[in-house]
Amino acid sequence: MRILFIGAGPASAMVLERLLASHRRDHPELRLDIRLVDPFPPGGGRIWRREQSPLLKLNTMLEDAAFFTDDSCTIEGPIEPGPSLADWVRLVREGALPGPAWADAALEREIGTITDRGFPTRRLNNAYLSWAYEEVLQRASDRVSVAWQQGFATSVEAPDEATRVVRLRSGEVLTADLVLHALGHNGSQPSAEAIRIGEFAEQHGLDYVAPAFTADIDLDWVPAGEDVVVRGMGLAAVDLAVLLAEGRGGRFERDADGALRYLPSGREPVLHFGSRRGVPYRSKVTSSPIGDPVQLELLGDDFRERIAARDEPLDFERDIWPLVAAELLLGYYRELFTGHPDRVLGDWPGFAAALRGILAADGGFESDALTRLIADHVPEPEDRFEIAEFDRPLDFAGVDAAAVASSAASSAAATDAAPATRVPSGREGAGAVHRRVIAHIERDLRQRTRTENSAAQALFLTMLFSFISIAEIPAEKWNARTRTRVLPGRWHTFFSYLASGPPGERLEELVALADAGIVRFLGGDVELRLDEAHGRFVASGSAETPGGRTRSRIDSTVLIDAWLPEAQAVRSDNPLLRGLVADGIAEEVRIADAEHDGSTGQIVIESGGVLPGDPRQFALGPFTSIPGAGAFTRPGIDSLSFRLHDRCARAILAAAARSASLQRAVEPQLAIR
Repeated sequence: MRILFIGAGPASAMVLERLLASHRRDHPELRLDIRLVDPFPPGGGRIWRREQSPLLKLNTMLEDAAFFTDDSCTIEGPIEPGPSLADWVRLVREGALPGPAWADAALEREIGTITDRGFPTRRLNNAYLSWAYEEVLQRASDRVSVAWQQGFATSVEAPDEATRVVRLRSGEVLTADLVLHALGHNGSQPSAEAIRIGEFAEQHGLDYVAPAFTADIDLDWVPAGEDVVVRGMGLAAVDLAVLLAEGRGGRFERDADGALRYLPSGREPVLHFGSRRGVPYRSKVTSSPIGDPVQLELLGDDFRERIAARDEPLDFERDIWPLVAAELLLGYYRELFTGHPDRVLGDWPGFAAALRGILAADGGFESDALTRLIADHVPEPEDRFEIAEFDRPLDFAGVDAAAVASSAASSAAATDAAPATRVPSGREGAGAVHRRVIAHIERDLRQRTRTENSAAQALFLTMLFSFISIAEIPAEKWNARTRTRVLPGRWHTFFSYLASGPPGERLEELVALADAGIVRFLGGDVELRLDEAHGRFVASGSAETPGGRTRSRIDSTVLIDAWLPEAQAVRSDNPLLRGLVADGIAEEVRIADAEHDGSTGQIVIESGGVLPGDPRQFALGPFTSIPGAGAFTRPGIDSLSFRLHDRCARAILAAAARSASLQRAVEPQLAIR
């Protein structure tokens, strides 16, 4: 059986591992000829390729990245353990495994010094994934051949019922019995807004970068000293700051008191960051829980059993979000009360009973009663957690605003204020908004990198377990708006904001860049205006400050939209994905909403994701109708990624076995004829 994988990144390599493991146990008689098609070598693929800046890192600690299944996995395929990233580094360091042949001094130094709770570079992750792929090949049965075909697949055709023809950009043609599309993250065709901004930029001689993968963008043209508006404050924006600052020759160093400082090279632009929230994603947590174990109370096994028996479509905002909010509050305060009883008034059983009562009542996690309960039992405002303020911190005049008032008073007495506290001429309010964001980042770092604030780690783990539980809900259980808008939009964004932010060291670097005048913050609810009269981009944002709601403003000739392109097959920049839909091999998910608009009676929502329409082709990844779970994952948590990869691999193997059985039945008849 000829099986062709289009894509050779981590997800593809992990599906291959699962496929070969099940093959050895369940169908050892099958001969498999497997080919992986990708322009980049297997394991890392494009995103985790070796040839990228050594400054770019994972937002995952070394100990939290794994390629192989473990005993926590609830899967049908066999569990075949292997070293996690941290284990692999130790084995290489000890000489038990060889390091990559291409390793340079920087990589060797990283292997020799990185700790389990350090954040590895993408190049180190590439080394691990490349080794893992080779290890998978070593484990394969002698009835299996696997090869990498370097190339870019542009189309798949079905000339007959049994054969699939894959055409490459080079003109080469490959044939297969089964095809897996594991294409990972692709770009997208420009949105209507991007086209409009691009046309304005071209008309006025401005520069505009539409959403793209930061590591793939040529940034050499960005002028030194130029004001650059950057919309977006997620991981792509953080990478942008790295490449346009340290990537241009600047460097970070620590003062005698431990404070991080940035020494500019003089080649950096000035980056003005803003977004809807106006703050970066919450930093990765590096503390460990010390109180009662983290557990789900409302979204566990009983919850999934109730969902399975339910007939009415689920609405995320109505049915699920209140449960998520309750889980987060319970998870955070369980750790605070049981791990740090000296910082609270009362005990966990008493507080938990009151908390559960409020959460079950009308208003729940949004009620004044909850705010009073927290204030009565948690003396220090910095120890308090409330959903709304956590989600939109710049909309509230909380402890960050108090810190701004204090720092502004001390700065006013200084004769030579640092760039982080100066208000540039003509940008009224910019200084106050900027300082408010700095205060928020500094508080976030205190909360998420220190053992005494381990409640932040419990919050992260609660969110992770909730995300995994919700991801197991079958797609057809959701109503149309939830499935096509809320889950890939609000829910995934909130999860990323809480649980998938940058390493704390990156946010510390942002503060140092701000102190050096390289980075400025515009605040939240950022608005972009295309100023036809002056031929400029004009961006403004706002935040609650000691002086009330304050706005910032900047005009510029350069605009960068620093977020990932939408993962939609129908609008992908990959011709293969668009062709799958155009040719009817895959079908876009179009769902009739149960609600109506008063005229047509129904609203049909197009998701951009696709459903399979060919029993000989399989797909896995962000462009499909199944919620994504990433590729490599942390070990020991019954990862959703492993479960999805195992199900996909076993479906491919079952199809191969059926197809081989049919061939064996037909071939003797052909021979007789």
